[in-house]
Parts: sequence; structure tokens; C-alpha cells
Amino acid sequence: MIREAKREDLDALLELYLFLHEDSIPEKNSHLEETWEQIISDPNHHLIVCEVEGKIISSCVCVIIPNLTRNVRPYAFVENVVTHADYRGKGYATECLDFAKKIAGQENCYKMMLLTGSKRPETLNFYEKAGYNSSDKTAFIQWIGMDK
Repeated sequence: MIREAKREDLDALLELYLFLHEDSIPEKNSHLEETWEQIISDPNHHLIVCEVEGKIISSCVCVIIPNLTRNVRPYAFVENVVTHADYRGKGYATECLDFAKKIAGQENCYKMMLLTGSKRPETLNFYEKAGYNSSDKTAFIQWIGMDK
């Protein structure tokens, strides 16, 4: 089942993010709780999850960004695409991305963007099959206050 995350999904999401790039679950403190509340309450921040047999096994984030160009149409930014290692290759992340695209369409977005740090051909092919291309734009990243 594909759906947007609920408040009670925090622990499951933090566990899932261990399959993204995290090496530990953040400490439960007021900063984490306030950040979670900000995410879950923001109507432009869509945290999409795929649930199988009661377990969150895949997810992505889709943020709708208001915009003054392109006839004042917003755009969507997709981030944190992840699937539990035991469930990869079964289409769950594609379902999450399709759900994000549906949201972007409902919000009248003129484009969707995502970045990946992966150079693996299978990952890049996955994004291309999902409708993204790497030829229209060039991405630059500047890390602030942290090592890559």
C-alpha cells in the first residue's frame, strides 16, 4: 500500500533510512521531534511510504516548491528514495515515485527533480525508467557544516 506517512511512522522510517546512507538512528530528542512535527505538518512536504504486511519497506520525499517563474507554477523535488534491501527489485520504489508524480501533477508542478549520489548503472537506469533524465540540467552541491 502506498500512502503518505503518519506521525506514528517515525520509528519505522528511521529504521528504513539505515538502508539509505545513515549509519545510525538519530537520538530521540526535542530537535528530532520538532523536525518530525515540521515535516508531517507541512502541506508541501510529502513523505511517501510503501507498506507491505504492516512494514514500511520503501519511501521517498516529494517537496512542492512554490515558484514565480513558469507561469507561477511550482516544481517538485524528490529526495531520500530508499527501499529495504530485502525488498529491492520488486517495484516498490517505482510505486513511491509514481505517487510523488501524481502529487506533483495535482499541485500543477511543471517539473520534478531529483538528485542521486549513486554512480551505479542500475540505479541510474532505475531513475531513467521512472521518467527522469540527466541531460536537461547540471547539478552542483555544496555541503555545509559536514563532511560528505
